[in-house]
Amino acid sequence: MPPTAPTTPARRAVVAFLAAAAVLGATAVPAVASPHGPAAGHAAHGQGGYGDAARLGYQKTVAITVTKRVFEHGDTAVVDRYVRPDYIQHNPTAADGAAGLKALATSIHQQFPDARYNVKRVISQGDLVMLHSNVVLVPGTKGAAVIDIFRFQGGKIAEHWDVIQNVPDATASGNDMFSTLSSPQVSQPLDHRLTQANEALVVKAFDELIVHKDLTALDRYWDPGYLQHNTQMQSGVPAAKVGLGGYFASAPQLTVTPKRIIAEGDLVAIHSDYVNYPGDRGTAILDLFRVRNGKIVEHWDVIQNVPETSANGNGMF
Repeated sequence: MPPTAPTTPARRAVVAFLAAAAVLGATAVPAVASPHGPAAGHAAHGQGGYGDAARLGYQKTVAITVTKRVFEHGDTAVVDRYVRPDYIQHNPTAADGAAGLKALATSIHQQFPDARYNVKRVISQGDLVMLHSNVVLVPGTKGAAVIDIFRFQGGKIAEHWDVIQNVPDATASGNDMFSTLSSPQVSQPLDHRLTQANEALVVKAFDELIVHKDLTALDRYWDPGYLQHNTQMQSGVPAAKVGLGGYFASAPQLTVTPKRIIAEGDLVAIHSDYVNYPGDRGTAILDLFRVRNGKIVEHWDVIQNVPETSANGNGMF
């Protein structure tokens, strides 16, 4: 969905610091399998979903365990246990490697000992895990919305991407950035047997609407009253037509390139590079869709402008 307005210098400073923290920390989420060691049968992305519950559960738990122990407790031993030494980092303010993650863990925990990484939903498919979280460095503040993607190799975390956006005081729809409002109001993925069908539907819908800018796709794939968590858009198809129509008109050279897709049950995430015009550094956006009865009924997103420089040289994608 469309990027937010350009950030101010103060907001960029906050986002940059939160970006350095985004590889870390978590709070309680629905129970999954305990991490006792490398899981068997690490399938390539696209082979996950129904039938791979044990492996996917293991990956979820490792991702949550590492982020919680590192971010909230400054625990570096968990990095040795579950993170590959040659860990590849795409957060633009953090260094590559397990050693860089350990240094970051110590620094963040010392500066913000009461920080919390409140995980709202987690999905896994193939070798990828996505965490959608509210990161609060200082208790009592709204913090930031963060989506982390972890790639696993040999039972350990091998690579990490993230997208970060400050939580505003208010949104256009009145819906916060994290809650589940469509029925049933549960955060965990449902209907695992429909993973492939839901993924195919969302990929087609996204391609027609966002990549090819066909507003009529909203009538084909979206529920008329779908619930919106984007901070600048109201709920419902009519509002989406107005909002997206205006965005497409203002950025006629817009190109959107999906980079990775993660689907589990009724939740489908698409991580994309939005470039508004030639030469634009672009915007990293993670769109998360919920599908019920063959229609998209709810949408969350996290949006971050791609910075000028990167501490690791890997780019955000």
